[in-house]
Amino acid sequence: MFFKRLRQDISAARANDPAARSNLEIFLTYSGVHALSWHRIACRLYKMRLKLLARIVSQHAKRMTGIEIHPAAKIASGVFIDHGAGVVIGETAEVGTGTVLYQGCTLGGTGKETGKRHPTVGEHCVISAGAKVLGNITVGDYAKVGAGAVVLKNVPPHATVVGVPARVVKIGGNAVPDLTQEKGDPYLTAICKLRERAFALEARLAELEKNTENGNGEIK
Repeated sequence: MFFKRLRQDISAARANDPAARSNLEIFLTYSGVHALSWHRIACRLYKMRLKLLARIVSQHAKRMTGIEIHPAAKIASGVFIDHGAGVVIGETAEVGTGTVLYQGCTLGGTGKETGKRHPTVGEHCVISAGAKVLGNITVGDYAKVGAGAVVLKNVPPHATVVGVPARVVKIGGNAVPDLTQEKGDPYLTAICKLRERAFALEARLAELEKNTENGNGEIK
């Protein structure tokens, strides 16, 4: 079973990385493949209730590859972690087959909740460099998360999400500019409100100055 999954991981790397020249090169040099192999050993130990030993193995893998995967995370065969530096996958995260994870992405939690608190990523998804997928949410099959996006809500299948917080911009290749999922920018909204308040205060100040100049200090 271990070697079958290893072959699937190598095939996934070969299919997704145009720089890969041979299976042997992938087996010897690809940190993503190494991290997944170490993870399967750690996962088996974790299921055997050898949790401390499992964490030791996972931390060794982190030092060797720069990829941190909790031993309890569920990762299917055929996942490809490209480059991998800085990738973090939390305890209750799940990743489906065919998914590609790029460097710096995080499948993490949003606080100190217990139970299922990490994302479930479907099959054949793409989590781009630096993306953060946080909380007990679902990323649907064939979805794409843009680089640097922060995903806090469920992503529909075949959707493309970008931004902070992430919003859906495409579904099945078709643009959806009017989709309401986190469409507004909270910072822009706050700035607009502050600007309106400043305009109101300036108008009020101008009125007071005019009354003062006319010798009428009365404030309405």
